[in-house]
Amino acid sequence: MKIIIVGAGGIGFQIAKQLINENKNVVIIEKDPKVAKHTSNYLDCMVVNEEGNNIEVLKKAGIDKADFFISVTDSDEVNMISCGLVASEFNAPFKIARVRNIDYTNTQFLESSFLGIDYMVNPEIEASKVITRFIEHGAISDILFFEKTRFQMRNITITDNSPFNNKTLREIKSSSPIDFLIAFILRDNSYIIPSGDTVVEENDNLYIVATEENLEKLFMEMGKFKIKLNRIVIVGGGRIGSYVADHLLQKQMSDLSFIRRLTRSFIHKWKRNIIIIDKDIERCNLLSESFPDALVINEDISDEGIYEESQFSDYDLIVTTTDNQELNIVTAVYAKTLGIKRSIAVVNKNNYINIAANLGIDVTVSQKSSMVNSILKLIRKGNIKNIYSFLDGMVEVIELSVENSEISGNKIKEIKLPPQTLIVSVTRENQNIIPGGDSTIKNGDYIIVIARKESISKIENIFTGK
Repeated sequence: MKIIIVGAGGIGFQIAKQLINENKNVVIIEKDPKVAKHTSNYLDCMVVNEEGNNIEVLKKAGIDKADFFISVTDSDEVNMISCGLVASEFNAPFKIARVRNIDYTNTQFLESSFLGIDYMVNPEIEASKVITRFIEHGAISDILFFEKTRFQMRNITITDNSPFNNKTLREIKSSSPIDFLIAFILRDNSYIIPSGDTVVEENDNLYIVATEENLEKLFMEMGKFKIKLNRIVIVGGGRIGSYVADHLLQKQMSDLSFIRRLTRSFIHKWKRNIIIIDKDIERCNLLSESFPDALVINEDISDEGIYEESQFSDYDLIVTTTDNQELNIVTAVYAKTLGIKRSIAVVNKNNYINIAANLGIDVTVSQKSSMVNSILKLIRKGNIKNIYSFLDGMVEVIELSVENSEISGNKIKEIKLPPQTLIVSVTRENQNIIPGGDSTIKNGDYIIVIARKESISKIENIFTGK
């Protein structure tokens, strides 16, 4: 498979890095000489130091033999024009464009293949989708959702008073009647596929697989209860904050009965469920017009006075979505000391995710990861149903369907998996199984696998025969 990527910034670089590790043929087009040189030094692929919206440059990159064309520069215009050129001049591959300034959820662009673009990806919308999904599930932790199984994967950071602290996995499992699996552990910027003898340590970030019901029971045992998040503070009224507010308020309207809809204007005079805080007065004016059912406050969240004036301790959740990721983390942490029950913080750097978790933030959403995962899912279509990356792609969680008669009927212990690879669930018809070494794999099964990035191609080959 050949993929051409225009733009070697954070998103383009990460997509290329992960695809190269899977032995895909990647070509990057980057106009900035310094960025192009850095990319060439760190990634094993062809790097063309030119503009991506140029026919001759596209030919030089080998567009005629490409399966996917991805344009993820910081310029919407470059991304759309590049995809348009590919669509009009070549027997075009599947085309993906990063577009920030078009709210494509309210347009018909996707349905009409605007400018020949097969899929538009908006980083802020991708992040807001993740946030709203977490809110709908109580914002207790990060959640990995899968298509073909009732299993979820959630994480929890171990504190000094956690019932899991300083215990082996065998001891943890034997002391609980709940059916679950600790799939992997993030520790000190690395990961561990644990065995029964692995000892859980303070500050470990455990990723646990179970059904939603069992995960909620397990989290209750650990003192994390699911609560209704009716009173929400959104810090930052930019694109992400606005998209989240729009979703929450639209959902609130859809939940109202006809009679309550008639009277909602009176109800909201005395009941405010959503607060939006932003320091830009012009943006606040726009937010007030767009969201009349929300309370919009024009203040700087870093000003200590706002905490004294506002009764934040009565609120259920704070979502920090400003452009300053350090401010997002600090604000989320401080809000919890005031009594806010749950917190979600938006970051750009993936290495901030573990830091935030260790500071007590319930959910951390990475804009870059949300975007990268969305694009990789499009590329890995077919047998791959979902894919999630951790530690800048060092480890991946994959949901895929089994379509290889050579291994069908084999026990897991008989399948020669790459090192540090673990099958954490098997879904067969209506059965959801947490497997052991003696469990069998059959054609038509849907499995969730954890593996190192360099093992992905081999795993695809083992289970799909491709």
